[in-house]
Amino acid sequence: MSRFRTRIAAVPALVTAAVMLMCSCSAGAGSGDAGGKKDGAPAVKSGQRLTAALGTAKDSQGPAPAVQGARAGGTIKIANLKDYSHLDPQKIYAGEGYSTSLLWGRQLTQYQVVDGKPKLVGDLATDTGRSSDGGRTWTYTLKDGVAWEDGQPITSEHIKYGIERTFAPGFELGPTYWPEWLTDSEDRTAAVKKYGGPKSGGLDAIETPDAKTVVFRFPKPQSDVPYMAAQSSSSPVREDKDTGTGYDTRPFATGPYKIVEHKQNQSLTLERNPHWKAETDPIRHQYAERFEFTFGKKILNTAQEVFNGRGDGADTVTTKSEVPPELYAEAQRDPKKKALLVAGSQGAYTNDLYIKNSRVTDPEARKAIHYLFPREQARQVLGGPRVGDLATTLSSPAVVGWKKYDLYPVKPTGDIEKAKEHLARAENKPETLTYAYKTESPQDDRLAQVLVDAFAKAGIKLVTKPLEPAAFTSEVFRGDAPYDLWISTNSVDWPTPSTLLPDGYHSKLDALSNGIRYANPAVDKELERIADIGDAQRKADALIDLEQVVMKDVPVVPFLYTSVTQFRGENIGGAAIHPIYGSIAAAGLYLKKS
Repeated sequence: MSRFRTRIAAVPALVTAAVMLMCSCSAGAGSGDAGGKKDGAPAVKSGQRLTAALGTAKDSQGPAPAVQGARAGGTIKIANLKDYSHLDPQKIYAGEGYSTSLLWGRQLTQYQVVDGKPKLVGDLATDTGRSSDGGRTWTYTLKDGVAWEDGQPITSEHIKYGIERTFAPGFELGPTYWPEWLTDSEDRTAAVKKYGGPKSGGLDAIETPDAKTVVFRFPKPQSDVPYMAAQSSSSPVREDKDTGTGYDTRPFATGPYKIVEHKQNQSLTLERNPHWKAETDPIRHQYAERFEFTFGKKILNTAQEVFNGRGDGADTVTTKSEVPPELYAEAQRDPKKKALLVAGSQGAYTNDLYIKNSRVTDPEARKAIHYLFPREQARQVLGGPRVGDLATTLSSPAVVGWKKYDLYPVKPTGDIEKAKEHLARAENKPETLTYAYKTESPQDDRLAQVLVDAFAKAGIKLVTKPLEPAAFTSEVFRGDAPYDLWISTNSVDWPTPSTLLPDGYHSKLDALSNGIRYANPAVDKELERIADIGDAQRKADALIDLEQVVMKDVPVVPFLYTSVTQFRGENIGGAAIHPIYGSIAAAGLYLKKS
């Protein structure tokens, strides 16, 4: 899947999509090892609140809470279809990449997970940050004893240099919050005109009064800095170890493991970092001696080896891919194989039917689409309840301040008569609509046919436009693209609502960000007011309230609070879906026998 950003990530059928995730939010579940359900069903349901609270300075102390039953030793095998696009911390922008990079990288803050519940705590920092000046100034103090893989201490200058890199050429596809927020710029392009990265000298907005103190001075109040400080882009980088493009294949380690070999698109090998100190780290563990990643083998073949215990199957886990549908059904019938499923809700993700508002301009027509959409039938062709709970809200239950609402209640199978009523009220009744989708699996074609049949019952001809995956985003997200409907995954970059509406629903945003071309002057004005709120809770509450105003316009049709089901070998312990990043958390794995 694509970038871990609320800027709409268009995806194919959920059961065949690779796991992002993320700032995907999910809850630990799956095998009995992680304390979740043992039936492979998602552990978090749509009415349940799962949010990442801010921890205290005491919570930020190490070591991390022990994984029940964990033991040390052995080599864990991680088999993924594809290598990582980026290992450079300032370029990582996908949830599973965030999660796995915790093995070798540390940030100012990070999510501590206990019994599937996330809490944001200080990682390299002693706490989640201290704000002053109405949220414009944030101060972090580094812990004693935090060190690089060669034993040198991590300093405030390393934090500053790492963040300054986000302005530099070559880092355009990474998170853009540091550049935008530190320079009060509308986007990264405007930010780099004010500061061009380390080559331009030091950035005055970041102060390092001593080796352990970092002070960020933002032109405007920023209430979500503690959450942004957990992104990989907040990782330290040492200038003397910055190898440019080479850093993308082998970054210098601060976590419990270091990279000893990386053969791109083939393998990645990690060994224990002797200079990592557990007493400084409330997040990670160092149970295994080594991690050996392999790339390129088909997931179906890997899953068969794991479920049948062949070769290295017992010691193997995947952190990127879901269980192939044909093996999922088989596992449900075999208790031994069923125990190897690892399931969880991708809580910060929703999957929705998007409506291009600039083409379907009449709100009554969009309401008709809402009632036409056969959610239950659509979910069934994607894999049934295991792919997620039916949604009624734009944001997910994992978002801070989330409120459950259902503005236009409808049966899961749809309501054709209600749809016809709204079509009769529409001044611009659509007779033909176009549905675009990626052609990645048979499920995609079946889902398209389900929609064709449903819309025909209300007298609307739905023209389907299958598109090659590589061309989908560039085709659909052109401002003048001739597509009315598509199904997409919507996410936030951290579990607050501050990157949902502001980054996707302001009319000034371009087609890549506001792909549905939603425009409501009252919403624009309120978003601009909320942007100046420095208090995190007040800001979250205001955005959640505004969400219902937006959804009265029916810009999209909520579909799923998404879930994921992965798998692990019989000898793998501690396997659970990370409740923020949406895939199996490598940092908590161990071997039951080695």
